[in-house]
Formats: sequence, structure tokens, C-alpha cells
Amino acid sequence: MQMVKNIFITFIVFCFAFLVFMPKQELYFTLEKELAKQDIEINEESLKETVFGLTAKNVTFYFKGIKVATAQEIDIYTLFFYSRAKVITLKVDESLRALVPQEIENTRFVHSMLSPFIVRIKIRGTFGLAEGTMNLKTRKVHIDFTDPKDIVSIRSQLKKDEQGWYYETSF
Repeated sequence: MQMVKNIFITFIVFCFAFLVFMPKQELYFTLEKELAKQDIEINEESLKETVFGLTAKNVTFYFKGIKVATAQEIDIYTLFFYSRAKVITLKVDESLRALVPQEIENTRFVHSMLSPFIVRIKIRGTFGLAEGTMNLKTRKVHIDFTDPKDIVSIRSQLKKDEQGWYYETSF
């Protein structure tokens, strides 16, 4: 019994140490390199490691060299079986405001190993509240607008059914 207890404690300590000492910035830079292959660049003013994650401040997104959006903060939190990315105050560039909402206050992406092919999405912005999923297996995104407010600028991209407005696309 004592041996099982020692093995269990060693395993817990190893897991905790792995999460704390995980090379978070290097993983972030690897993500940047992978996005660069798709002509997406991310520039941040500051990058700070936390115990279980990473926080990037004043982030600017570029697509094919054109500024697309800026975010006040991106907070990434990860454990073994759960990961969350939160984007705070995402402002879209003036040139794209006819296609997408001009400001998104808060966006949250959650991935759990209990459903490995599903990423849950929650969005709050000038258009109201939206919730959805990204299916990594079928490569589809479905977002339901649960409390639509000002969706006039994006209505052309939305579809309507008996539950309300939704957005759906493949990637």
C-alpha cells in the first residue's frame, strides 16, 4: 500500500511540475510559425507566462501583410485535459467592418479531452451574444446568435431557422 501511495504522489508531482515548467512561450512561437504558413501573422506588444498559461497584450493580426484586427489581450490557459483561450476586446480594421462586427468584447474557446474534436465558442460583442462549436473532424463552424442585438452589418452572412440566426462555414 505504501508503494502505491508513493507512486501516486510521484505521478501527481510530475504532472504538476510538467504543467508549471512547460515551455509555454516556445509553444506560442510554434503556433505563430504554423499560422505564418497560412499567411497569418501575430504581433504582440508583450508576452507573459503564468503558472498554467500565457498572456499576450496588445496583439495585432495580419493576413497577407494587411492589418486585420487588434486585441487588447489574449489569455491562454491549459491543463492536461482542458484548454481555454480568451480574447478580450477584439477590434476589426475599418476596411472589414462591413463584413464582420466592428468590436467583439469577449471571445472564449474551450477544448476538453472529453470531446476531442469539438471546440466550444462563446462570443459577446456589439451584435449581442453567440455560442457555437468548431468541429475539428468535419472542419465545420456553427455559431448560434442567442441574443442578437445589432446584426444589421453581418445579416447577409447569417442564416435563419426556427431557433433564430446562425452562422455556419467550413474551413
